[in-house]
Amino acid sequence: MYETKNPQLTPELYAYVLAHNPPLSPAQRALVDTTHRELAADAGLQTAEEQGPLLSFLVRLTGARQIVEVGTFTGFSTLSMAAALPEGGRVIACDISEEWTSVGRAAWADAGVADRIDLRIAPAIETLRALPEGPWIDLVFLDADKGSYIDYWEELVPRMNPGGLLVVDNTLFHGEVTDPGRGGSAAAIRAFNARVRADERVDDVLLTVADGLTLARRV
Repeated sequence: MYETKNPQLTPELYAYVLAHNPPLSPAQRALVDTTHRELAADAGLQTAEEQGPLLSFLVRLTGARQIVEVGTFTGFSTLSMAAALPEGGRVIACDISEEWTSVGRAAWADAGVADRIDLRIAPAIETLRALPEGPWIDLVFLDADKGSYIDYWEELVPRMNPGGLLVVDNTLFHGEVTDPGRGGSAAAIRAFNARVRADERVDDVLLTVADGLTLARRV
């Protein structure tokens, strides 16, 4: 095995990365700051800052119009995707917290994209099972409870359009996926990664972006 080419991500290098990505919009910046100020204990659940521009880029790259997000928190990723949608596009956002998503609702309204977002407060598996059958989804962003990733995957993949993109966060889970002694979420992510790798319905890559990001294309 060859050595990694990934440099150690120091604070200085991370700042450089952010400075050389598209800047956050005022609404995105305000939402990130509000989340860290008002929900400091839970702010680690927010999608990494550099993933906001990445999600916007992927929406534009794929031409996605129908998006499903599983795990919304305060809506940074939701806002990033909704802002990149073409006219008539929609994000169905799944979460269970009225408190957290209320922060997002305000930001979406401020950004002028609230009409593109269909927030559904319920256990995500129930929301997904109630979605129309057959292929119609263009893009998925999955960033929710790790123990349910496989269940979500099995509901989403059959509903993906051919060529549709699934984007899955935290697939390295703080580096704990390499430790077979780790249980809980780390074990759940190991099982999920194995399921994706064996799934002939998709082409997939696992990237060292943030806490691990899997991209899978429906064949």
